Amino acid sequence: MPLADAVLAVNNDLPIRTDQPVHSGKVRSVYWLNATDSERLIKEKGYPVSADTPLAIMVISDRISAFECLWKGEGGMEGIPGKGAALNAISNHWFRRFREEGLADSHILDIPHPLVWIVQKARPVMVEAICRQYITGSMWRAYAKGERTFCGITLPEGLERDQKLPELLVTPSTKGILKGLEGVPEADDVNVSRADLERHYQAFNFRRPEDIDHYERLLKEGFGVISQDLAKIDQIFVDTKFEFGYVRDSRGEDKLIYMDEVGTPDSSRIWDGPSYRKGQIVEQSKEAFRQALLHYVDDPDVLLDKSRMKERSALAEQTELPRELMMRVSNTYVAIAEKITGTPLPLSENPRAEIIDTLRTDYGLID
Repeated sequence: MPLADAVLAVNNDLPIRTDQPVHSGKVRSVYWLNATDSERLIKEKGYPVSADTPLAIMVISDRISAFECLWKGEGGMEGIPGKGAALNAISNHWFRRFREEGLADSHILDIPHPLVWIVQKARPVMVEAICRQYITGSMWRAYAKGERTFCGITLPEGLERDQKLPELLVTPSTKGILKGLEGVPEADDVNVSRADLERHYQAFNFRRPEDIDHYERLLKEGFGVISQDLAKIDQIFVDTKFEFGYVRDSRGEDKLIYMDEVGTPDSSRIWDGPSYRKGQIVEQSKEAFRQALLHYVDDPDVLLDKSRMKERSALAEQTELPRELMMRVSNTYVAIAEKITGTPLPLSENPRAEIIDTLRTDYGLID
């Protein structure tokens, strides 16, 4: 079977029974089940939620986005082989570790297939919860230009690129565009301070002011679990993005949970420990793909300048990246997933057919 067939590039046209439009993001697609199927599965599978909880099928693809665009490879490769399975496996691992450490649950109720989650409906907190242990990336670029205050936190003078920060920093940003909030720009992904969250806690979808403390604790403790576990395999957890939301438990009570994905090469920077000690940065995350793109395109400023988004989108649409580059990214994702989980990554020759068969036979969601 051609390698391109092993890539799940289109994930929003599966024949899953739903009466709502499929929500498709850059990587995942969400199919909301009807009330009858949701209630049936909760009863049949014994999911620990209220009987009237809406459920969804979340299907991850192998697509890869960078600089807010989707990229493809030569030979019809519309994604990275093994990428979706790697992201899901890593997230599943960390969500399990969080439960073991008594932190919080996730939105995931079941894992029918390596590329599929059954999730419960959550009310998202409108914050990209970002934690940083090293100064690099956008923070370093701003620091090098003289900026010292980030999200209300002032950094000391004399920091060097890629060095460990004096303390773990929480630097949240907005999730989506929030309007009419004093001191918060009306734009997606803009930095906000702890004071901003406290002042506008309801607009950020926090249930009560005290939940800001709770979210920060879950963020820092979750970061700590991942950082400590990665250190055992000599990998460095540099920075990451978490997302949180509220769900109702089986008693109908609200609780704050982890959602989306955690500790993956898409949402985090992970560095190779031995290389770092030698003064080299070897990325075990999507950052390596971003850097490869910057070196591959003729005018890297197109990828860095948001005002040139139209050119950037056209460039991504017209570019077929070398197979070797795509497979290098595949190897990075598969290797770090297997290091983290300690098990071989399950890969499929025909993921679409497998998903349809499983959801029809074992879950009764396909006619």
